[in-house]
Amino acid sequence: MVKLNILLALILITSALGVVTSQHKARSLFAALESEHETARQLDVKWGQLQLEQSTLAMHGRIEQIARTKLNMKAPSESRVQIVTAAHPVDAGENSAGERMP
Repeated sequence: MVKLNILLALILITSALGVVTSQHKARSLFAALESEHETARQLDVKWGQLQLEQSTLAMHGRIEQIARTKLNMKAPSESRVQIVTAAHPVDAGENSAGERMP
């Protein structure tokens, strides 16, 4: 009977240590998960800021201003502009070789 009690006590202690270890691991993993969620939220905010910055920097007026001020560029006069038209307009149902598409 004493041997059985000792065996049951060892099983109980082992089981208790297993529960404590698994709870500790679960809490550690949950903390790591929350940290990763926070990192993801910060990256989402940064991505939004970068998209806003890109749209601001790519505005037509800003590009034109930089071209005029920093690059000393200006629009050509109307006398220097040439409009080129296609010699044979391609029909919507034809490919570039002029063959009808099915």
